[in-house]
Amino acid sequence: MDPVQVLMPLALLAGGLAAGGLAISVLAAPLFTTLPTGMYVPVHQGLVTRFDPFMPISLLVCLVCDLALAVVAPQTAVRLLVAVGAFLLASAMTVSLTKNVPINRWLSTLDPQRLPADFDRLDPRERWIRWNRVRGALAVAALLANVGAAAALI
Repeated sequence: MDPVQVLMPLALLAGGLAAGGLAISVLAAPLFTTLPTGMYVPVHQGLVTRFDPFMPISLLVCLVCDLALAVVAPQTAVRLLVAVGAFLLASAMTVSLTKNVPINRWLSTLDPQRLPADFDRLDPRERWIRWNRVRGALAVAALLANVGAAAALI
């Protein structure tokens, strides 16, 4: 069997799941700003555990498929599009690891009943939402690049 016939559908599936999961969090994130501080922390803690490890695995599977397709795809246009997709996915993962994950880890250490006295100053909601939008846009753009690559194969 041609590896492209396995890699392209897998990249589309994993990329679609990743983009969809991040799109859900982008759409739901503004609700975080409406929650009272005491409710925000447990809601954030609960939601993050629902998306991990699903999101990182989806992003990684799509990235690996894109990298493999960049090597084995028969057409230059397909190789270029999946390479762009891989770059966008790597960028989304970088944002996740350097911006969102540190916030998630810090929030996971907090007791919602005993928040730091200066939590209003440290409140990460706006930063987390901003970076979540960035990584969501990158994942959706990567999915679009993969859809373009799939279309070029047809």
